[in-house]
Amino acid sequence: MISAANSSAQPPLLQLEDIHKSFGTLEVLRGISLTAGEGEVVALIGSSGSGKSTLLRCINLLEVPDRGRVVIGGEAVAMTSEGPHRRAADEKQLRRIRSGIGMVFQSFNLWSHMSVLDNVMAAPLQVQGREKAEVREEALAMLEKVGIAQKADAFPAQLSGGQQQRAAIARALCINPRLMLFDEPTSALDPELEGEVLRVIRLLAEEGRTMVLVTHDMEFARSVARRAVFLHEGLIEEEGPVREVFGAPRSERLQRFLAAGQHA
Repeated sequence: MISAANSSAQPPLLQLEDIHKSFGTLEVLRGISLTAGEGEVVALIGSSGSGKSTLLRCINLLEVPDRGRVVIGGEAVAMTSEGPHRRAADEKQLRRIRSGIGMVFQSFNLWSHMSVLDNVMAAPLQVQGREKAEVREEALAMLEKVGIAQKADAFPAQLSGGQQQRAAIARALCINPRLMLFDEPTSALDPELEGEVLRVIRLLAEEGRTMVLVTHDMEFARSVARRAVFLHEGLIEEEGPVREVFGAPRSERLQRFLAAGQHA
């Protein structure tokens, strides 16, 4: 389904076309196509094992699809022939495209031996080759945005889980990404810390950032996303505007999923 936001002449920022991915004999993704337009927030929902996180990782080629195309900003990622040994065909292109995609994982993945500020500055300095003074100023601004500027000189072990995840978001933002990916960003947090992170993601949505997020929090998905995509056993079972997906689901599986308050 292509949303109304993507129906103009301008191509969507993200296009996934017929994405397949298997791990050995386990077929995790069985032919998924979806889009995300500029400024659109798309929530991926579904039961554990439905393929949500794998699909997200296929977007920036942390997992290479066995079949299908990944198109970012109208540019298809070059890949070798189809199959389990498929790889990106142009490493330079891959690095360039990845440099415009920020990803926030379930675990915070911060370097424990580096300060929070140095963690946030690492990718712009090492990957993008930008000037240190410029990056430092921007990194401090990103830490201010996520509400932990006072923790710039602290080390990750000195932060709460919510603060570490906000530092990880600041790190992803500091590369000035065109697209943000969130993989269950609150699943490793205690409930009282979830709100800290969800407030930041809601702020980014209000700023008009393009985001694809995997979440188990249905209320959050309903409040922050424009469109929801329900995955079941590696296929899109249903997708559409959040008010329709959550308010009037057509699929019996989605109806049962929402009625059970099922966590992904």
